[in-house]
Amino acid sequence: MGWFGGDKAAEPPEISRLEMVQKTSGQPDQVVTVDVVKKKPTKKICCACPDTKALRDTCITEHGPDSSRCSQLIESHKQCLREEGFKV
Repeated sequence: MGWFGGDKAAEPPEISRLEMVQKTSGQPDQVVTVDVVKKKPTKKICCACPDTKALRDTCITEHGPDSSRCSQLIESHKQCLREEGFKV
């Protein structure tokens, strides 16, 4: 179909290959290869991850943006955004 038909072919996801070294004591290092599918964001960044955003914002409001108390919440929100396809 054409412009308005809605049968536009979906773009294939972007796939990256990561190699990680798994270390276990008393054993030789093992290289593990993982394919990571990168998806494109389906929402605006302001609307993504509302739960982690609320926790992060509350902590920053109460303790300040440079507080070590908030660092884990900030990282959790960034990870959530990355999982939604944003580059942060």
